[in-house]
Amino acid sequence: MATIKSIEQLTNNKFVNLFHVQGVNKKGHESNYFVASRNTDKSGLMITTHENVADGVQIYALYGEKKDKVVLVRQYRYPIDGYIYEFPAGLCEKGENYREAAIREVHEETGLEFNPITVDEMYEKPMFTTVGMTDESVSMVYGYAEGEISDKFQEQSEEIQVIIADRDEVRRILKEEHVAAIAGYHLQHFLVDEDPFAFLK
Repeated sequence: MATIKSIEQLTNNKFVNLFHVQGVNKKGHESNYFVASRNTDKSGLMITTHENVADGVQIYALYGEKKDKVVLVRQYRYPIDGYIYEFPAGLCEKGENYREAAIREVHEETGLEFNPITVDEMYEKPMFTTVGMTDESVSMVYGYAEGEISDKFQEQSEEIQVIIADRDEVRRILKEEHVAAIAGYHLQHFLVDEDPFAFLK
């Protein structure tokens, strides 16, 4: 395993920061590595704490009387200068349980009410988003959404359209649109599984 020799914080922002990490691996190769993190200083980096705590949540919510539709957001993202289809998602606030964050984020982004289901903890364990460049990890929360779509709770910085997609629309999205990886993998199963949450049982 590599040895970390030094960590230098390069930015001081609210939502994401860049750190320069110098290390040497067991082959003797020295690396200059750049790590993006949701942490505001190096004391919170996983390099420092070795603890995997959810920075945020993504929410896989089924919708409709037959639970045969899925809640998606079509969101503008600066890194690709375009729109991408994703699950509702967001960061956990300080002291907030990730399930509480899921309920709040669904309401803020979509106006819908979200009811999480109870699953084995391995399905909600925080997992890393893009570990080649960041220590960010998120918990996936599963459940059912209901109510009317509204954008009145969205932040000014967000450019989000709420999509309630049936299987035909999901198929079109996967074929034609930009899709976030975590959502894409689940949507592939949504297409073919009669009960999309069967794998959780």
